[in-house]
Amino acid sequence: MKAIRIPLLLAVALSLALLAACGGNETAAPAVEEIDLTTLPDEVDVETVAAIRQNPGVYLLDVREPDEYAAGHIPGITLIPMGEVASRLTELPRDKEIIVTCRTGNRSSQIADLLREQGFTNVHNMTGGIVAWEEAGYAVEQ
Repeated sequence: MKAIRIPLLLAVALSLALLAACGGNETAAPAVEEIDLTTLPDEVDVETVAAIRQNPGVYLLDVREPDEYAAGHIPGITLIPMGEVASRLTELPRDKEIIVTCRTGNRSSQIADLLREQGFTNVHNMTGGIVAWEEAGYAVEQ
């Protein structure tokens, strides 16, 4: 019985070591050859946002409150709290794709609708918000 336990324990230990070596704190964005920003749907998932967020044609907008933003946000994102968006429309680019996010996607969906009503045609809601972003293992800044 002891002869079987040692190889089994070694196999389990090796498997765990390999899993730990392959893991990390941040999930890599999917290997995307090139995403055509003009064909983005109204609702985009966190994997798509992770893949395009550093594209110069993308503007990330966080509509949470400052204390929520300070607790953790997507690196490089711009904060304009939900209650201020309507009075700060001139700060938003019309020549870039705007990805709107919040905590879970509810507020950002409302703001995406508001922006479309104001004539923006380049607006997309990130489904699941920062909660989904963090659950997927993507990095946040504080």
